[in-house]
Amino acid sequence: MLAKKGVALMSVRMAPPLPLIFLLMIHGVSSADWGVSYSPSHICALKDSSVIMSCTYTNPTEHQIMKVFWTKTQVRNTKHPDLSEDPEYSQRFQYLGDKQQNCTIRLSHVTLKDSHEYYFRFTTNVTEGRYIGYPGVSLTVTDLQVESPERVTEGDSVRLTCKSSCTLTDRATFIWYRNSQPLTERRDRNNELLLQSVRREDAGRYSCAVHGHNHISPAVQINVTYAPKSVSVSISPSGEIVSGDSVTLICSSDSNPPAEIRWFKGGTFVGSGRIFNISNISSDDSGEYKCRSINEHGEKYSDAVTLNVMYPPRNVSVLITGSGEIVSGDSVTLICSSDSNPPALNFSWFKGGTFVGSGRIYSISKISSDDNGEYKCRSINEHGEKYSDAVTLNVMYPPRNVSVLVNGSGEIVSGDSVTLICSSDSNPPALNFSWFKENESSAVGSGQSFSALQSGRFYCQAHNQHGSQRSDAVTVTVKDHLVILYMSIGVVCGAAVVLTEKQDEKEKSHTGVSGEKNEFGYDESVQTSS
Repeated sequence: MLAKKGVALMSVRMAPPLPLIFLLMIHGVSSADWGVSYSPSHICALKDSSVIMSCTYTNPTEHQIMKVFWTKTQVRNTKHPDLSEDPEYSQRFQYLGDKQQNCTIRLSHVTLKDSHEYYFRFTTNVTEGRYIGYPGVSLTVTDLQVESPERVTEGDSVRLTCKSSCTLTDRATFIWYRNSQPLTERRDRNNELLLQSVRREDAGRYSCAVHGHNHISPAVQINVTYAPKSVSVSISPSGEIVSGDSVTLICSSDSNPPAEIRWFKGGTFVGSGRIFNISNISSDDSGEYKCRSINEHGEKYSDAVTLNVMYPPRNVSVLITGSGEIVSGDSVTLICSSDSNPPALNFSWFKGGTFVGSGRIYSISKISSDDNGEYKCRSINEHGEKYSDAVTLNVMYPPRNVSVLVNGSGEIVSGDSVTLICSSDSNPPALNFSWFKENESSAVGSGQSFSALQSGRFYCQAHNQHGSQRSDAVTVTVKDHLVILYMSIGVVCGAAVVLTEKQDEKEKSHTGVSGEKNEFGYDESVQTSS
């Protein structure tokens, strides 16, 4: 006869494909006295966990239980191996029941290969009194896997899912790990981890686990991409940079994916790559440099760094204040200019090869012709020195030391004249000369030389654009055929200059003048007029 589903008396449960279940009946025994119950009948367990298969059974009271065991085979006419004797299970299998009603077991450290249907079986002291609980307990062992997006960009909201191949029987609390460190603030009843507005600090290896279990899922890498940040420039070597040195600029940038680097001096592109080298640096390389870091998510410039290249003085020159001519009595300032870094603080002044002063400014008050000459300055800083080209001070002044010179000496033939020459010291040289007879307001002649034809005291006046000066007067005396020149400033040639004119014999006899001749060929008795 057919028994109720799940209960058999003195029978062997046949494999599922069989359309009918055959029971062997013992006279006077009801099938209701036999039974096995599992709770639950389907178990989803986490890999490496321990599984409790709760089980109860009944049997006729007149039958004595001889053996109880679990098996994973229920095929008819085959031997049902005892799991406690199976090498794959024996170290992990523990029977928690008895030989009365409880048939519960614990299976520890379950693996994916433990996914089977398991059955409880018992035998009695009656040969045909044996029973197997069918259907059994279906055990599915699952692993954990983390599902995550392939690409994560900073600012996105990201959802990670801790997945298993079946729904865990026990109500699980999920724990999340980043880089093997638990995210203690995230212990959720559901199997999802939500990262809102992801930051670059959220990048790492994420894994999940169930609270109370040792098993942790394989980790997945969350790679957060973001635009460049923290862009900066460092200078190597650090410290003072001197012309001729080699200098390296290094651009540091935090970005994902790695950024392309470009270099700018001021606003001008000067190079590419994380490192920018300048060999044999010069002052032309001084300026502000910055790098630009750019990837698919954006770009960012570094703050500017300044290359301050030190160099010795150059382009040293002298500036003369004021414009136009320098006139004696003026105040003149010479200023030394130089291009150097650091600025030169040591300046020396030279007239010709003679040191005349210090300081960037050299002043001459009430300049005179004695200050005429070539001047240059020397500029010095800690990196070297340089001289300027020479500048010439050409001091203008009005005529001075004006004097009258006599051209020729000795006897003058009747009708000749005395030539007076005016000389002077002036800058520029005097080109305008005037001759005056003392006590007369009008000039009696002009030009550097003057021919005196009459007696009197004469002087010259020399002129240039800066002024004029007159000479001392010289005296010219004319007496009856006798012209005498006196220098008011002394005796020419150590004696009075007497110029005479001899009368011919005819004139002498006509005058009737006679007597001894003096040294000039005239008679001592000749009267001279004043």
